[in-house]
Amino acid sequence: MGLNMNKMMKQMQKMQTKINKLQEELAEKTVEATAGGGAVQVTANGRQEIVNIKIDPAAVDPDDVEMLQDLVLAAVNEALRQSQEMAAREMGKITGNIQLPGF
Repeated sequence: MGLNMNKMMKQMQKMQTKINKLQEELAEKTVEATAGGGAVQVTANGRQEIVNIKIDPAAVDPDDVEMLQDLVLAAVNEALRQSQEMAAREMGKITGNIQLPGF
């Protein structure tokens, strides 16, 4: 029983090392989402951090700020969704799709 436990602990440590490396790599990987036919473009990294927002000046209408806000919100939510999917896909390669807390 003790031998199996040692083997399992070593496997868990190895997996943790891979997870730590993946988290670093995810900070460098990005996804991009757009809204309004490209009027708003949002880039997020694999850590679900928004790293860039581009807004086409033509989308800025002082008389309709609400529309621009909706476009930004839609693009941000889509970028975050894609980022989460990317992170889950990459994590699944390491964990064999075992659900880990926080991922």
